[in-house]
Amino acid sequence: MILASASPRRKQLLTEAGYTIEVDPSDIDEPEPTPGTLAVDYVALLAWRKASAVARRRGNGLVLAADTACAVEGEILNKPEDRADAERMIRLQEGRDTKVLTGICLYRAERDEWVGAVEISVVRFRVLDNAERHAFLDSNRWAGKAGAYGVQDSDPFVSVARGSFTNVVGLPMERLTALLQNFPNLTR
Repeated sequence: MILASASPRRKQLLTEAGYTIEVDPSDIDEPEPTPGTLAVDYVALLAWRKASAVARRRGNGLVLAADTACAVEGEILNKPEDRADAERMIRLQEGRDTKVLTGICLYRAERDEWVGAVEISVVRFRVLDNAERHAFLDSNRWAGKAGAYGVQDSDPFVSVARGSFTNVVGLPMERLTALLQNFPNLTR
């Protein structure tokens, strides 16, 4: 399987599950969503664009791509641009249940066939006091993470309320297993 992502978290999830993978990031432009774009459509399209770009470049193999974003009241939260953006995202999510959406796409390059899905989990985000918020922001653990946090980092202010834990990390392993049924000749 070819992982169209440089995400160390996705690579780790796949390796721990016993998959043999080759990493080949798509390096596509990931534009910010336009106003009114639904989060489910946004992550699904980006996952497909990543998978299809690598499939075209390589010409054969099974390509796996994913895109994760958080959504709060219709606003899509990607990776924060800087500390101020991370603080804005953290404050927006505090005291709420927020959605984490991951679009996933498997693309069989030589056949130009693909399957995709979107997994949605709900994360409970507690209210932080100023000292906690600033300590977290100073740690830079928010960098490179959709919604400005990582549930896998054992951040004490977030927990998975409903859905897949691995989805919140960035790759819904249960959904991946189901999608792989479309490609019966593959083994780990």
